[in-house]
Amino acid sequence: MAVEDTTARRRGRRPGGQDTRTALIEAARVVFGESGFDGATVRAIATRAGVDAAMVNHWFGSKEGLFGQAILELPFDPRELLAELTAGPDDEFGQRIVRTFLTRWDGAGGDVFQALVRSVAGHEQAAQVLRGFFQSFFTKVIGDIGSDNIELRTTLCASQLVGMGMVRYVAKFEPMASSEIEPLVTAIAPTVQRYLTGKID
Repeated sequence: MAVEDTTARRRGRRPGGQDTRTALIEAARVVFGESGFDGATVRAIATRAGVDAAMVNHWFGSKEGLFGQAILELPFDPRELLAELTAGPDDEFGQRIVRTFLTRWDGAGGDVFQALVRSVAGHEQAAQVLRGFFQSFFTKVIGDIGSDNIELRTTLCASQLVGMGMVRYVAKFEPMASSEIEPLVTAIAPTVQRYLTGKID
């Protein structure tokens, strides 16, 4: 009776279970660290994890989603966030962005944002990957609106949100640190809206 050769089967791709998700996160941390956000490909990450590339979309929706979970450890799914932000009038985009940002990070207690800042401040690779993420995310948002000068607008939006997070969660300047969300939305959203759709030159 022939002995079944199980070697190839053991070396095959992982099944699509929770262990696959964990393997993808571990592989992504290595590949993003080595190649940065732009240089890392879904195929390279999946190959390192020993799974089919389709599993990235299955578990994370996109490369951005995988990055958010593996590197930024975001308390939200970037895919869901994008859908939430684009659901409404373009002239209220600034309000939705500021309100959503504050609501999500407040819900995480601010600790996740503090950890992210420390990571970016201490590691150039992490800063490079974070820049790539913001560029990809806001390029999609601003491109859908139809605004010009996408690169500058993306940088301005990122500076506003990261700066707001620094003041509220890390430096904890008052009264912003303990303020309710809506007064901050009222104060900050018009600036973000101008960065998105207004005159910037």
